[in-house]
Amino acid sequence: MAASLGLARRARYLAARARAVRSSKLATLSEQLSRSTGRARPLIALDMLWCAVRHEAAFQDYFDWDFHALNRRERRTFMTHPKSNHLAQKLNAVEHRPQFSDKSLFNARFADYIGRAWLDLRTASDDALGAFLRSHDRVMAKVPDSLGGDGVESFDTAVALSDPAEFRRARLERRQFLLEEFLTQDAEMARLCPTSVNTLRIVTFRDGDEVRTLVRVLKMGNGGDIDNFSGGGMYTILDADGVARYPAFDEFGGVFSVHPLTGASILGFQVPQWDAVGRLADSLAREVPEIPYVGWDIAITPEGPVVVEGNYNTGVFQLKPTATGVRTGLLPVYREAIGF
Repeated sequence: MAASLGLARRARYLAARARAVRSSKLATLSEQLSRSTGRARPLIALDMLWCAVRHEAAFQDYFDWDFHALNRRERRTFMTHPKSNHLAQKLNAVEHRPQFSDKSLFNARFADYIGRAWLDLRTASDDALGAFLRSHDRVMAKVPDSLGGDGVESFDTAVALSDPAEFRRARLERRQFLLEEFLTQDAEMARLCPTSVNTLRIVTFRDGDEVRTLVRVLKMGNGGDIDNFSGGGMYTILDADGVARYPAFDEFGGVFSVHPLTGASILGFQVPQWDAVGRLADSLAREVPEIPYVGWDIAITPEGPVVVEGNYNTGVFQLKPTATGVRTGLLPVYREAIGF
């Protein structure tokens, strides 16, 4: 399936990018790279701006995937967040996106796959809220349209039940309209980090009857409620057998062969129930053919894998060259699968 991103689309994006340049982000990341490499900060900043134009690399992309250490040929192999955004806008039908961008709508649409109870505070009665809280020891409160784990918190229901009206008021005030049963993860996944549900990001592309997996990612929390990269978590790439062959890294450039909180080995970690994960991802990718390009967040429970959410505008995940020695990105994989 050809999916040309188009010069006009790219030109519009670059114009918008120029208007929205975050000088603080540029300054912070270029200063951090200057300290770690000994190179002059202005030269790094100029190179970051050049890569934003030449390779459509966001400033965080440049930092995460060590563009400062790559040559021109190597840089050209990396998928970037702007390129992924172009694909999402080109491939994924606008009218079907709310099923993914609104977590409550997603739960309703993918009810057969989520493996957990949930409640929308915008429509639930007081009696329904009380019954929900009494049925679970711990719940997650979520902002339905948030990104990157923003606004996600966990609560012990004993505290909430002491004053359900105040609990509801506080959640509504913070737009945490969605309550979900807290998932119990497989013990092997919890061994990495017990404070968060450590999920997999499986990015798929559906082309007719064929589902292609673009990347398999192991995400881990680091002491907080969530495993999101932008929320203090870390990730590494898995091979086709569900094994982590390389260290994880976080958004600050930290590299971890063992988990800093638990001491669990990340290198060589085998994701449990891997065959079932593959079957679930394949089934999910076939549910909404109008949204062929999706990043699925999958949790492993003792009863089997379940989907947490589907991201129609998925983030990009690749190995960190200075941590792994792998100096090529996944752009060729995406191009071969999608044809752009």
